[in-house]
Amino acid sequence: MANTFALILALATLVTGIIWCIDKFKWAPARRAKQAEVRAQTGTAVDDKTLAKVAKQPGWVETAASVFPVLAVVFIVRSFVYEPFQIPSGSMMPTLLIGDFILVEKFSYGIKDPITQTTLIPTGHPKRGDVAVFKYPKQPSVDYIKRVIGVPGDRVSYDPDSKTLTINPACDNGQACDKALAVTYTDVQPSGFIQTFSGFDGNESGSGFFQVPQGESMKGGLRLATRDETLGDVKHRILMTLEVPSQPGAYYRQPGQPQSTWVVPQGQYFMMGDNRDNSADSRYWGFVPEKNLVGKATAIWMSFEKQEGQWPTGVRLSRIGGIH
Repeated sequence: MANTFALILALATLVTGIIWCIDKFKWAPARRAKQAEVRAQTGTAVDDKTLAKVAKQPGWVETAASVFPVLAVVFIVRSFVYEPFQIPSGSMMPTLLIGDFILVEKFSYGIKDPITQTTLIPTGHPKRGDVAVFKYPKQPSVDYIKRVIGVPGDRVSYDPDSKTLTINPACDNGQACDKALAVTYTDVQPSGFIQTFSGFDGNESGSGFFQVPQGESMKGGLRLATRDETLGDVKHRILMTLEVPSQPGAYYRQPGQPQSTWVVPQGQYFMMGDNRDNSADSRYWGFVPEKNLVGKATAIWMSFEKQEGQWPTGVRLSRIGGIH
């Protein structure tokens, strides 16, 4: 859908731009020349209003010429500076909630052709801990948002029992080192969220997530657990469903690596959702090529109280601000 909109916006900008150029450099001078000719023939007997009718700008030309500057600004900002996205699922809770509207910095990971996603000017690469938007490798027309866990050369291991990560960064030779990155966790605590279940389909969870005060319950729901995870110097909060076992049998098995361990190839990245037991991420389908990266999520500019697939029921102004 995002690719289709980008294509429509590009075509609309191109068409209106062509009309604007032709009108400015050909049709408008011709109209002025015709008006000058009429004025010369009639002297001062013709007023400006009548002259305008003599060589009137067609309505469709006027509309296209007036719309073009607006479309051009939107196209440039959306394609190369910032693009708005809506969070449709709970896979990045508690960092991002369903109904959050975010801004994605498009130039963080390279200035790209908005249609083909070809990098035109390299500007940087994702870092561990970044919250990044990317084209889902198995269906590039779909945008995903996850946290960058592994960068090229990292060996990433995930323990599905303790729900913890071990990351061995790449050494100078490009291979994963034996020395692990400092990945630390705080004690597990009850979170402010209760999850109701509708199954896990290998894509994204369709469950409901509700903010319920501590000490209260919800029929058919389980309270999620939370703790802080620190990747090097990047600290963020994650959620877990302790009563529901992980599914390591469904994990992507990289050739030559043990189960639940992955070595990130050059030019690719390992992504995970902060809602660890409700995120279809690199554990299940593999790595994200650099060409699929859209940009870095930097801010929440609006947030609506809602559930997946439902209409908003309120506004969460307190969530407006930066993303960490």
